[in-house]
Amino acid sequence: MSSPSRSLDGQKGDGSGTKPETPRYRSWSSLRFSKWRSASQRATPPATPSPKTEKRSDVSKTLFSLVKTHNDDYTADPDGLLETNGEGEGDSASQSQDQATYFQKQFGSMLQPGVNKFSLRMFGSHKGVAAEQERVKSFGVWIIHPYSDFRFYWDIVMLLLMMSNLVILPWGITFFEDQNTMPWITFNVLSDTLFLMDLVFNFRTGILGEDSHIILDPKEIRIHYLRTWFLVDFISSIPVDYIFLIVDLESRHESSDVYRTARALRIVRFTKILSLLRLLRLSRLIRYIHQWEEIFHMTYDLASAVVRIVNLIGMMLLLCHWDGCLTFMVPMLQDFPPDCWVSKNNMVNSTWHIQYSYALFMAMSHMLCIGYVGATCYAMFLGHATNLVQSLDASHRQYQEKYKQVEQYMSFHKLPADLRQRIHDYYEQRFQGKMFDEDNILGELSDPLKEEIVSYNCRGLVANMPLFANTDPHFVTVILTKLRFEVFQPGDFIIREGTLGRKMYFIQHGTVTIIPRGSKEIKLSDGAYFGEICLLTQGRRTASVRAETYCRLYSLSADSFSEVLEEHPLMRRAFESVAVNRLDRVARRPSYQPVPDE
Repeated sequence: MSSPSRSLDGQKGDGSGTKPETPRYRSWSSLRFSKWRSASQRATPPATPSPKTEKRSDVSKTLFSLVKTHNDDYTADPDGLLETNGEGEGDSASQSQDQATYFQKQFGSMLQPGVNKFSLRMFGSHKGVAAEQERVKSFGVWIIHPYSDFRFYWDIVMLLLMMSNLVILPWGITFFEDQNTMPWITFNVLSDTLFLMDLVFNFRTGILGEDSHIILDPKEIRIHYLRTWFLVDFISSIPVDYIFLIVDLESRHESSDVYRTARALRIVRFTKILSLLRLLRLSRLIRYIHQWEEIFHMTYDLASAVVRIVNLIGMMLLLCHWDGCLTFMVPMLQDFPPDCWVSKNNMVNSTWHIQYSYALFMAMSHMLCIGYVGATCYAMFLGHATNLVQSLDASHRQYQEKYKQVEQYMSFHKLPADLRQRIHDYYEQRFQGKMFDEDNILGELSDPLKEEIVSYNCRGLVANMPLFANTDPHFVTVILTKLRFEVFQPGDFIIREGTLGRKMYFIQHGTVTIIPRGSKEIKLSDGAYFGEICLLTQGRRTASVRAETYCRLYSLSADSFSEVLEEHPLMRRAFESVAVNRLDRVARRPSYQPVPDE
């Protein structure tokens, strides 16, 4: 066996009869040899030095050295498994720390308010949401913001869990004697665990304080929760099934005769009664529903009414379900005496489907029949339903109340039937079955909102009126905000000749006839306007205007007209030019005819 020899880089080499080198050992040897060779090549001067050739040679050698070093490094450690001077361990620790920091940031961002329509409505803008996020971070401890993504999804889970608990728990406790099955134990253990977690989360969830300010101080949150709903939530979250499971396991260690003693049966019955404490979770369900109604901020009458109707029907069905379970549970706890309804109907050993359906039928019969319970339930349901129907259309109810006063007024003054009919038609055309205090509503809004609403309501008028087609948009907006809506019936004289001109009119819908003295009548319809000449000349009306159909007009008073034209002098000149042209056309007629005031 030959002795080992040393290679050029000083490492030991094997003879022909020795075990061959491992790939990692050979790669490091080739790496060091390649570095030595590249260094020796750089140290050897060129044979024929030339400035350009030398420069190119240096660049080529440098590139060759870099490429060779990279290839040798990759060959020596293609998977990055070798470490040099402990750098690998430091990189691994740094990566682990970065990964932990990443997960902490992700979890922290879930506890902060997200950028959604709820938080934007609450805080006004993206900048306000960002400021709230920084405020959450400033506390230094984990606080769940009520508008965070985590709380949103957690509330969904708890809402579904509460609904299932309120339905399944009474049903399972009443109609199933063996409650030691794996599905039942799993459901109860999971429910109790999540409710206990929710109890803890409530101590760390911000609350909505006065002036829409979110309270994030842990001490204030804890005091507020302890003073309000903690006791009810704690009682409803007591893990009764854990206690029952422990008692049951201890009893099973004893003999079967002891397990079936009367004392064990009393424990089972008492545990069933204690399990009913979970029904206090109904308070959580009601709180969550109200909270979601506030979050979604249902401003539409139909959506709000649908949610309230669904809540009412669901609550009545839940009460019927509870009453049915209680109807069967009472004789069950008494071991089904011979005079109970279960024994009389031979349902002691029936399936739970038959028992539950008959118990639910009896419960609904009691709730709907004539009696103390039935009368109470009927009154509650009827009262809530009446409130719902009345709240469906408050404006229509206000219109009906107003028109009742009008009817009483007409009856008190004994107005003739035709006049009463005209008044009735006017109210139908003017308010169309709904009545709003529009001036009060618009007066409470800001000027931009008011202008946007008026522009939208008058969009048809603006589209049909050539006057507003190529005009300054600000002028159009100012004009629209000063308009007043009016309705005229067929045959009504909107303007009478010889009266002072105090208004001009814009036709939104309908047809009017201008009746000048001694001249041909002129008809105007949608998009036209009339009455502006007297506002410019401060004179009297030179023609009458009569409504031919139901006319929906917008009027502009003389003061508002002058105020708008003072702000827009160019439009004053345009109106004056139109008025002069109309007067010139009248003056050039063969026989002088008064100008139609249009």
